[in-house]
Amino acid sequence: MADESWERRVIEQIAVEGLREQTRARRWRIFFRLLTFAFLFIALFAVIAMLGATRATCVGKCTAQVEMRGELDGDGPVSADNVMAGLQAAFKDKGTQGVVLRINSPGGSPVQAGEINDEIRRLRKVYPAIPIYAVVEEECASGAYYAAVATDRIYVDKASLIGSIGVIIDGFGFVGTMDKLGVERRAITAGDNKTFLDPFSPLTPQQREFAQSMIDEIHQQFIAAVKAGRGDRLKDAPELFSGLVWNGARGVDLGLADGLGSVDYVAREVIKAEEVVDFTVKENVAERLARKFGATLGRSLGAVMLRWH
Repeated sequence: MADESWERRVIEQIAVEGLREQTRARRWRIFFRLLTFAFLFIALFAVIAMLGATRATCVGKCTAQVEMRGELDGDGPVSADNVMAGLQAAFKDKGTQGVVLRINSPGGSPVQAGEINDEIRRLRKVYPAIPIYAVVEEECASGAYYAAVATDRIYVDKASLIGSIGVIIDGFGFVGTMDKLGVERRAITAGDNKTFLDPFSPLTPQQREFAQSMIDEIHQQFIAAVKAGRGDRLKDAPELFSGLVWNGARGVDLGLADGLGSVDYVAREVIKAEEVVDFTVKENVAERLARKFGATLGRSLGAVMLRWH
């Protein structure tokens, strides 16, 4: 009887393991089918988007517009790559009489802003007969203003916000809170400053001094770019480079901008080409889905593997 009981338990265990293996295999098949379907779905959207996309072009003579709307970010829609691609297409079009960089941005990455500034100055040299103007809507601050100063002129609304010529590194320090909670930070590093700006480690006086010198250098680069772009139009005001922002009317008085005007005004009265054609590079639905899908795929795979094993 004991042998029969032992054999029965072994057979039952084998059967249970077999069922578990079949369940795991079935789940993996379902997962990979869904994954294949998702790829096909995104590919279909991409094909539809490419078929439906039309390249902006001037019919006759026009004012070419490129928007810079939102925070400057290398991984977002307002990246230097996207803005520069739009500007390049705008300048190359044979019907372009002038280019408007339409700005509504709080700034962002100084690297992205610097690349846009450099590209605008390059395009002005390559196409000297085509002027480029920045037109500010609600906001043109920090890195956005860094990009704007490379244009021929800057137009604002009287209530626009403009300026913020400064640099910031911000964050939080949780060292005191951890001490109160009795939490110990364990960070093993090679390099005395590897925990530099780590919110869970103390900031030493030497590290604070280094951070300050670093952003001071970037601030001087910003100031140099503004002076190079604006020249003698800037008023001699000590607070100009302090990080403050001004409304558009005050910005004109300080030489941060050249006058009041909208895109339509600049197209009609300055460029003398009323038709405005948008050359802004915009992500289609498929590209947004693909980026989000790619960002979450790794996390999803890890979760599925942990759950199914």
